[in-house]
Amino acid sequence: MLQAQRKIRMARREPRRHSCPRPFSRQRMPMNSTPTASALSSSRDWRTSAELLFLGIVWGCSFLFMRVAAPAFGPQALVEVRLTLGALVLLPFLWRARAQFPLRRWPVLAGIALLNSVLPFLLFAWAAQRAPAAIGAVTNAMTVLFTALVSFAFYGEKIGARRAVALLVGFIGVLVLALGKAGGLSVGPAALAGATASLCYGVGYNLVKRHMADLPPAAAAAATLGSGALLLAPLAWHFWPHALPPARAWGCVAGLGVVCTGLAYLLYYRLIQRIGPARASTVTYLIPVFGTLLAWLVLGEPLTWTVLLAGALILGSVAFSQRAG
Repeated sequence: MLQAQRKIRMARREPRRHSCPRPFSRQRMPMNSTPTASALSSSRDWRTSAELLFLGIVWGCSFLFMRVAAPAFGPQALVEVRLTLGALVLLPFLWRARAQFPLRRWPVLAGIALLNSVLPFLLFAWAAQRAPAAIGAVTNAMTVLFTALVSFAFYGEKIGARRAVALLVGFIGVLVLALGKAGGLSVGPAALAGATASLCYGVGYNLVKRHMADLPPAAAAAATLGSGALLLAPLAWHFWPHALPPARAWGCVAGLGVVCTGLAYLLYYRLIQRIGPARASTVTYLIPVFGTLLAWLVLGEPLTWTVLLAGALILGSVAFSQRAG
């Protein structure tokens, strides 16, 4: 009798053990993992486009700020304040990651700061004293071409046919914009200064990718901006303006340092580490569009049909380049 009861109990337990078969549980895992990966990819693509658009607007505004503040400050003092404010915004990140910045790394960081901050900032500020804001914004778009060429010439990176065409179309748009009239003013020296600044950016962005990829982006930005401020300090002190700049100029320099330098550099370094220097630098195709439109709306600089044509070419090349992966 007892043995019969035990057999009945064992028979009742066996269906419970196999009521949820293992093959069914294995089938659910890939079904759940695939949408998650797809959603993550879509989220990243959307975030990259939004960040590029935001940086285009912010850095477009930077040329307006320089146009207003450069005559009152001069290039050296303006850039010194810009670098200092940008470094102060990001200083807490550098302090938190200070163990990752041994003394042996600072010479390289200083060299990157010179190429990626000090020289291009000085050249653009010098151009802002002598030409409309749109000229600096336009020549800044050459950074895309220089970055891709430096990557190809010195580091053996492949550009690809689609991206090469996109770069060419965008560069044509920049030329169309640059050949237009700028209020009857001669823009040759300012355009040359802007092109030289873009070459510095092209070299600097590749150095950032290869020598700072292992560093926290915010801390790395603080280190380069602070190094640049220290390198420029003696020159800025010598050329500091004798007359106190007006409040409007101080406001422009504050926006230039805090938003256009500190916060924007943090975002841009993260983009470089995530999508690479060549693709991240396509943000400079957006800068001439926003810089020119804002200069027309705020400063009254002329807006011509060449601006509209160039804007269409530039924005089209950005979309094409982003699909070139």
